[in-house]
Amino acid sequence: MEDIALCFEHIDRKPDFSTIDPPDHGRIETRNIWITTDLNDYLDFPYVGQVFMVERITYYIKSGKERRVIAYGLTSKTPDMASAKEVLKDNRGHWCIENKCHYIIDWNFDEDRSRIAKGYGPENITRLRRFAVGLLKSKGVRNVSQKIRQLIMNRRLVLDYFKMTKNSHCASTA
Repeated sequence: MEDIALCFEHIDRKPDFSTIDPPDHGRIETRNIWITTDLNDYLDFPYVGQVFMVERITYYIKSGKERRVIAYGLTSKTPDMASAKEVLKDNRGHWCIENKCHYIIDWNFDEDRSRIAKGYGPENITRLRRFAVGLLKSKGVRNVSQKIRQLIMNRRLVLDYFKMTKNSHCASTA
């Protein structure tokens, strides 16, 4: 990443693409992206299509303060495959995974504080947690936290909800 940072260190051109989000949660966010193929042959990384620098500027409306964060990255997509706008969209979409999966698992299972640390335990318990969240979502559950709280204290309710026994109740608890 140092090589990419050095490439953009003295950038003297306008961003290749910029976007400004409307005010939300008391802040306005501006994202600028610069992309280049100058390092493609230099970097020891397979399938480099472009490298980029994203500048995120967050303006907090109440305090009037501003925060500036720089992130560097690379993509296998060449300029023919993805414009600066599309690379920025992909970069932003990465957080979608964080918010839709990791956040739910950490919030509901307190995964970041898990003390399971030996052998395949951490990997296995994470898979089980992801499986549980995926199973609930596949049943159309929108509020995973609420459904977990509803099911957590009653094993029979879990079996009935997923119709996992021959004598499960016909009435759904969705």
